Amino acid sequence: MQPVNPAPYSASSQTNWPAVAVPGRPGAHLEDPATQAVAREEREAEGRDKAPGLREASSLTGGGSDTVPGAEPTYGSQLLDELRDRIARFVIPPSEEALDAVVLWVAATHLQSSWQHAPRLAVVGPAKRCGKSRLLDVLTETVHNPVITVNSTAAAIFRSITEEPPTLLVDEADTIFGSPKQAEKNEDLRGLLNAGHQRGRPVLRVVGKEHAPHRFETFAMAAIAGIGNLPDTIMDRSVVIRMRRRAEGERVSPYRTKRDSTALHELRSRLARWAKPLADRALHLEPEMPVEDRAADTWEPLVIVADLAGGMWPERARAACARMVAAEAEAEEDSPSNARILADIRRAFAAAGDPESVSTDALLYTLNSDPEAPWADSARGGLTPRALSAMLREFGIKSGNVRMPDHTQRKGYTRAKFTDAWKRYCPTVHPLNAPDAARGTQPS
Repeated sequence: MQPVNPAPYSASSQTNWPAVAVPGRPGAHLEDPATQAVAREEREAEGRDKAPGLREASSLTGGGSDTVPGAEPTYGSQLLDELRDRIARFVIPPSEEALDAVVLWVAATHLQSSWQHAPRLAVVGPAKRCGKSRLLDVLTETVHNPVITVNSTAAAIFRSITEEPPTLLVDEADTIFGSPKQAEKNEDLRGLLNAGHQRGRPVLRVVGKEHAPHRFETFAMAAIAGIGNLPDTIMDRSVVIRMRRRAEGERVSPYRTKRDSTALHELRSRLARWAKPLADRALHLEPEMPVEDRAADTWEPLVIVADLAGGMWPERARAACARMVAAEAEAEEDSPSNARILADIRRAFAAAGDPESVSTDALLYTLNSDPEAPWADSARGGLTPRALSAMLREFGIKSGNVRMPDHTQRKGYTRAKFTDAWKRYCPTVHPLNAPDAARGTQPS
């Protein structure tokens, strides 16, 4: 089966779009345009009748109540299926959802002109030999216009990004961001990767003998591989693939560039031909997302690609999005930075029976006594009152004089000052019930 592309592309006559499946309507791609238009108007009218913000559980898979399992495959869905099989031949991702995410990310690189946000693909692992570089090898042969940045300077990468974005591939990122000293030396590269997540965020540099200011584009999708987590600001803009070593019995084919790249290049060409006439449609789609905020920005291109491809991909994309974003949110709660301190303080309050207040000394004793927490090793003698105060200040939480059960006053923290931050940053750790939340909003 071959895609129906306009011939020539520049023709100004009516464009013959390739068949595109509609989530929840198997066989829709076979309908004539007039029937599709009527069906679209009916769906939009039905959507307007629903209460704003209403999301049924089935909306996570994008199908609604009329989603039909085994939706009929289209040319686009078959392309993604083939790409999925090719990747799985050489690499074993940590989950089926992670494999689906990689496939959709690769396909999304061929529609970069349509995206407002350029999702990063963070390929990380706890140690060597987890398959990170092998996955980047396969990505190099399948993404749009790959630019490999091994040992490249930030200035060279700046000059590689044009208004027609390439796809950046950064391997061994732990040698770039692995230590504070290394990260400081490569702050320009981190700034580029952060700024390039959103369209319209160029950087200015002076160039030439006259030091004239010059605007450099930053917008480009990027895959970044390394041992350990990347900087938080990059992880927050990424679809995160946490690789692991193969277990006994798990087998993959060895990758050989001369032998295997030809087939991957041919698949890349077919992906590009399929995607090209869909660019305008991708630009205007606003899919229903199972997540919000920056996670939605990052995953939206992948979900749009799935909706354009049809078949079972709309359902699989939303399932991968919901589960992988939830997994990263849980991992963030266990991180020594960001929300980890809030999560551990929430556990400390819960273990003490959720008192109205706790002294700083008692709170520090609990935090530093946890053998699985990082606080005892954070400084000589463990976490100090000043260090705790500095960490909590970022969340707008300050210590003060609190009344203890024995009617004495000591320096400490009231429970009410934490409730808003707990609900925002670690809502799954001893969740607050309605009475607790209401009590937490009262002045301390």
